[in-house]
Amino acid sequence: MGGRGAGDGALSGTIKVLIVDDDALVRAGLAMILSGADDIAVVGEAADGSGVPAAVAAHGPDVVLMDIRMPRVDGLAATEALRSRAHAPEIIVLTTFDADEFVLRALRAGASGFLLKDTPPREILHAVRKVAAGEAILSPTVTRRLIAHVAAPVGPNAPAADRTPGRREALARLGVLSERERDVALAVAQGKSNAEVSADLYMSVATVKAHVSRLLVKLDLNNRVQIALLVHDAGLA
Repeated sequence: MGGRGAGDGALSGTIKVLIVDDDALVRAGLAMILSGADDIAVVGEAADGSGVPAAVAAHGPDVVLMDIRMPRVDGLAATEALRSRAHAPEIIVLTTFDADEFVLRALRAGASGFLLKDTPPREILHAVRKVAAGEAILSPTVTRRLIAHVAAPVGPNAPAADRTPGRREALARLGVLSERERDVALAVAQGKSNAEVSADLYMSVATVKAHVSRLLVKLDLNNRVQIALLVHDAGLA
């Protein structure tokens, strides 16, 4: 299971970012936006997913901005390979389509969220900072729309509980959780921050963080987005 932060940039106050996109103009534009922030440093670029492992090893980024559609090795394959490694950096997928099957697959593989390529600069900076801090940038509304858009249709005669692909499996996986862990998982799926979960469930932020860490271990997941997706798959959010 991948871990947080390949480098220590985010811990020292500077967030190290690697940009991966086959379009040189896109890379230049993103680099210009990110370099304008005092707390973010662009440490490297790659034009194809095949260059990601070497770039990560060389630069130790905290966050990778990953184009989803590239020749040779696309962003999905690169994300899956990267997030399977220990101490993997966080990944934000870049796309031109907000309801894309490849985006959902990248999120399931461990990406922390996605950005449209026409996202305003301020929102790009905000997303990088949130992901570097271990937070998700995917809203529950977008999650539901994404899943609904790409979910395979099922027969009208299927039992209601079985109409969502993978629902029974998702419910079974969540069944290993304690009642309190389940409450935290549902709150995470609603897009709530640790502070909001703390206030809603009357527990300290430190306790919330501990619960989230246990959820990731118990469910064998990489991040909060995957918790949210699992809860959505189970039909509980």
